[in-house]
Amino acid sequence: MLDSSRLEKREIEKSYARLFGTEDGKRVLAHLQTVAFMRAYSAESSDEQIRYAEGQRALVANMLRLINAGRTA
Repeated sequence: MLDSSRLEKREIEKSYARLFGTEDGKRVLAHLQTVAFMRAYSAESSDEQIRYAEGQRALVANMLRLINAGRTA
């Protein structure tokens, strides 16, 4: 039997899948992926810029994991 925190996580995953399964959601997700993954930084980029970009990538990657898990629920 699943505990309440596991059930809550499953519901969050399903919510992400439903939200980003809509046409608007797909458009927003595509934009987030472009912003997070399709940008290159030069060798002159500051440590702060690179850390900020990595934070964006990690957030979008986590969202993609949640969406995928929600679709397989």
